[in-house]
Amino acid sequence: MTLRTLLAEAQAADIALHSIEISVAGRTIVRDGIAPFGPDVPHRLYSVSKSFTGLAVLLLAEEGLLDLDDGILTHFPEQAPVHPWLEQTRIDDMLAMTGPYSRTTYVEASDSWFDSYFRVPPTHRAGTLFTYDTSASYVLAALVERLAGMPMLDYLRLRLLDPLGIGAGARFLTGPEGISHGGSGLVLAPADLLPIAETLNQGGCRGGERILPERVVSRLLEHRSSPGMQTWVAPLRAEYGRQMWLPGGGSWMMFGLGGQIVYGDPERQLAAVVTADTTTLTGGDQRLVDMLLRALGDVLDDGPTGGEPIDDREIGLAPPAPPHDPRHARSVRTAADVITGEDAPDGIVVEADADGGRVRWDAEHELVFATARPTTAITPLGDAVVTAGWTAPGVLDVRLSAVADDIASVRLRLVTGADGILTLMSQGFGPAIGPSWTFRGSYRPRSR
Repeated sequence: MTLRTLLAEAQAADIALHSIEISVAGRTIVRDGIAPFGPDVPHRLYSVSKSFTGLAVLLLAEEGLLDLDDGILTHFPEQAPVHPWLEQTRIDDMLAMTGPYSRTTYVEASDSWFDSYFRVPPTHRAGTLFTYDTSASYVLAALVERLAGMPMLDYLRLRLLDPLGIGAGARFLTGPEGISHGGSGLVLAPADLLPIAETLNQGGCRGGERILPERVVSRLLEHRSSPGMQTWVAPLRAEYGRQMWLPGGGSWMMFGLGGQIVYGDPERQLAAVVTADTTTLTGGDQRLVDMLLRALGDVLDDGPTGGEPIDDREIGLAPPAPPHDPRHARSVRTAADVITGEDAPDGIVVEADADGGRVRWDAEHELVFATARPTTAITPLGDAVVTAGWTAPGVLDVRLSAVADDIASVRLRLVTGADGILTLMSQGFGPAIGPSWTFRGSYRPRSR
């Protein structure tokens, strides 16, 4: 499987790959992205953040400001009294995702993410079971900021980002208490992740200079727990380190919602960074992991494009696009009112033909598109790329992928009837997209 096969599989699955960058022995062999995204554009990385939080905790341990066997309550004594299982929970249990909870303790809309970790009754004894718990990472970020006396990103700038000359546009989203969201809030340019991956592959060194202490890197990548009871794809059921996935063969992986992936193989000195939006596909982020790791297995053997010479590091990355046949197109210029629907807006405006057009249902919801090429737009969902095509007689499909502080995708289908009735279905995807992007209904053109 080559990288071009990976791209074709991702497009067929409606996965929007936003950027991809690969290096071997420090030499970048692939670097590509789609406008308005790309390697140099800051991107929300979701749970990739956990690995940075783990790294910060290990740096604090190396500096003697904590011990991994410390109970978490030792550093937050004001939270006592707590359940005995929580009182026994060590920092190292939380790093290994073997804390005392079966799931994340906080509710996203609440104002007490931090306190929830100490107040929700534990479900089991810490150090026994693997449970992917974002609230543990959030509390670890709070620990970093308490001991370092500064925001977590400032602490990491001094010890990692500045020495590598990266991270000018980096930031952390914060939780309701103002704590850096160490479980999901990192926003960073993908290109800044590649030198970090190369540094980890070399045990903390890059370009002959030591960036990170060797013991910090070895502890980060040390097998600490088993996610084998999970129902995820095989690489995510192999091993887990300290806030780091270990998919096998000596490799490691940072992994975030929607297909944000940083992968390293120290033996082959292979590093890869992918940003994406897989939310239109059930289990898409995990499926993308499988696709990518299969493709990376062939990179050194056959070359990234399958044995062909590389004249350019770009490999033809493109957003998912519906097939387009201009013979299927209809010319539509109308405002229409809803007849029946489910969560459907009262009215729509459609202007479309074989070349493109727009669909709008209010000032906040408008998709402008062309059928010949992707178009970029600034939308309420963030900077976006839009594709479209007439896929069957009278059937128009539109795809949008956007990035702001969250990723979001929209799939829209317009069916034009011979009697003039328009039927519209819109589906919104993403962790924070509002319900107004998801509806279906049939519409009658207004009489003039």
